[in-house]
Amino acid sequence: MDMSTDHDTPHDGDLLDDEILGERQALEGRAYDAFHEGDLQQAVALFGELIAIAPEVPYLHYMRGLAHKYLRNWPASLRDNLESERLRDEFDVATAWNAGIAATGMADWAEARRQWTRSGITLPEGEGPIEGNFGVACMRLAPWADAEVVYMSRIDPVRARIDNVPLPESGFRFGDIVLHDGASTGQRTYGERQVPVFNAMQRLQVSDMATFTVFVQCDSADDIAALEAINLPGIGMIEDWTATVRRLCRRCSYGTPHQHDDDAEAVEEGTWARGRDLGIAAQSLAAVETLLAMWTAAAPGRLLEAIEQHEHPLSDPEPGQVWWLGEEEEGAQV
Repeated sequence: MDMSTDHDTPHDGDLLDDEILGERQALEGRAYDAFHEGDLQQAVALFGELIAIAPEVPYLHYMRGLAHKYLRNWPASLRDNLESERLRDEFDVATAWNAGIAATGMADWAEARRQWTRSGITLPEGEGPIEGNFGVACMRLAPWADAEVVYMSRIDPVRARIDNVPLPESGFRFGDIVLHDGASTGQRTYGERQVPVFNAMQRLQVSDMATFTVFVQCDSADDIAALEAINLPGIGMIEDWTATVRRLCRRCSYGTPHQHDDDAEAVEEGTWARGRDLGIAAQSLAAVETLLAMWTAAAPGRLLEAIEQHEHPLSDPEPGQVWWLGEEEEGAQV
């Protein structure tokens, strides 16, 4: 019998096709590994190689656009997501949201409005920046660093105005307009309800309200309430950081407070600490000095110790940081 006629032996072309498929799968695996390890530049390059091989595959454009989003390269992210949209037969919500985020980062309001409308979101009428009421939420400032969480007023699907006085080390200010991600990474209590927590992506507009750190002494919460009630030009907000700022571990910052083994002994309920650390958002030192002079003169027991003002730059993520995950995702990441 002539064994050369054995039909179980694959043809050379089949071997070549299998080899090419294996190489592509290995390349795709490397691209996803780079992304999940936070090596975003490498992920962009590897997904680019895959797109050169198979430009008709929409999810490859989407993944490169996602890596560009976390690099905060808005023009590149928008291009990739628009190509992902063009190649798909059906609406893809993730593509539309990432295109909307990128367009917002570029201030391309026509494209941003188109994407939010495609996503079924009702917008205020107009052609320029969206200025609406999309509710209250929380925002994790610099999620790649200390991840201070503040409350914010959402003025469009991914832009919000900071409503707290952030700690000066964050580099953010009361009243800043900030671009945030579209996916919630946790929850916080607001009144009697839960509101979502979003990661800040980039400051878009700097507030004219600088942050002043003020150290005072007073006898009761009524003294602080009296200070907060003073309405003067150039004062944006007064916040009693002693009462409102909690130093949270990363798990707690994601909205999952829990017991710590090294918790300090709790202050007895009802005890008042005379020394207070305040954050005051103001346009000038003179405005803060006028405010505090009025307050200290109005009642005994009120003492101004110091006013400090130090500007800090905004931080940027380091290569290799996977800062965009929610708590459950982060816990599952190996």
